[in-house]
Amino acid sequence: MKNTAFAEDPQIQKHRWWILIAVCLFTFMSTLDGSIVNIALPVMSKDLAIPMNQAEWVVSIYLIVICALLLLFGKLGDTVGKIRIFKIGSVLFTVGSLLSGFNSGLTLLLVSRSVQAVGASMTMSTNNGIITEVFPFKERGRALGMIGSFVALGSIAGPGIGGLILAHLSWGYIFWINVPVGIIAMILGAVILPKDVTTTAQPLDKWGSGLFAVLMVTLFAGIFIGQEVGFTQPVILALFAVSAVLLIAFIQVELRHANPVLALKLFKNSRFSISILCALLIFIANFFFNVIAPFYLENARGLAANYAGYALMTFPIVQVIVAPIAGTISDKIGPELLTFIGLVLISISQVGYMLATLATPLWVFMGFIGLVGFGNGIFMAPNNSIVMSSVPVKDLGVAGGINALARELGMIIGISAATTVLFSAMSRSAGYKVTSYLPAHPEIFIDGMRVAFTVSLVICLIATVITGVRLLQRHRA
Repeated sequence: MKNTAFAEDPQIQKHRWWILIAVCLFTFMSTLDGSIVNIALPVMSKDLAIPMNQAEWVVSIYLIVICALLLLFGKLGDTVGKIRIFKIGSVLFTVGSLLSGFNSGLTLLLVSRSVQAVGASMTMSTNNGIITEVFPFKERGRALGMIGSFVALGSIAGPGIGGLILAHLSWGYIFWINVPVGIIAMILGAVILPKDVTTTAQPLDKWGSGLFAVLMVTLFAGIFIGQEVGFTQPVILALFAVSAVLLIAFIQVELRHANPVLALKLFKNSRFSISILCALLIFIANFFFNVIAPFYLENARGLAANYAGYALMTFPIVQVIVAPIAGTISDKIGPELLTFIGLVLISISQVGYMLATLATPLWVFMGFIGLVGFGNGIFMAPNNSIVMSSVPVKDLGVAGGINALARELGMIIGISAATTVLFSAMSRSAGYKVTSYLPAHPEIFIDGMRVAFTVSLVICLIATVITGVRLLQRHRA
């Protein structure tokens, strides 16, 4: 293995903020494309002459392919070079975006989305590792905070940006908007991204990579199809059973492999494992909000879609402002206290959502949206810093892949759990099966929303308690 020299190279240090911009552009776009398509699904369903459940696979296949490949590309980044993988991924993502915009049938669209997802997984799994190598320790929190800001912006800005595009252009432009930005980022990357100096050149764990990819496909096919047909159907139960067997086989392979695709030894480090767990839990909670808040604002409170979008943008805007500041403070005082404070604020926001009714002033609800953005901004950058600073340089790619995987898993689990809990609670309140918003009975939705945000609050409190215990132990030590 070669030693990293990025932090000592004056030429690279001169361009480090431009490197951050190039990485952040792709981080934003690849995250955005997980959420921007949802708002266009009714239009795409009509234009492509396909039922809505088939149109939803345009979103699902993107998320499944990313989850299936994140660990593989994280490991490849350590083996052949993170910057090489990032550059290839940026090209694939841009090409996939171009192809996805053409109205040539569902099959081509799904193939194009898969190409786009392969590129996205390559950039997502290497972005944190590149920044950790390039930035000196004293600026690392601030830089990782910027990446966290763009992740947040991409995760939640999708419906707002998608709505603006659809108001004036066809749905193809939802994908084509990535092309000029991608070209600019690729040119920027070609000029200022250095050549890789940290590589391991170790043999790839093919069995582990293959098992993990099939595990992700099987598990999330079960989740997405189960939401349509019900989780008690024999085919869904069979998919979950196969997933469980694949998980056991994957763990066995990883424990025996000399150079596994998922370095389970990293989880022996409590700082790393606790931070990854908390990131997963908070992304689950965030996507409870992403799923339920639009129903509350548009359906229950009667806001026009554009005004609801503006209200929801409070979350990412506040986080974008706060995260780099939190990262800078983290560089000076250490990250543990900030992660705890952020989680406390996120938990308080869940209480606010849980207590919201049809009579709650909208400015109060928006205040809690801003509070969750503030909490996430304080939490994410220091948490990313803990994750990336607690592993050896040779494992930065794997750590970045695991960190990105926690985010994507949180997104999928959060969306699935939120809809399942919401409609189950609404069904219990109504006395019959409910699978959508009931316009004549907003009080039934409010009951379901209260239950869903109670679950979300419990998830946040688990993360808060775990982080609080870690903080106490650190102070005693």
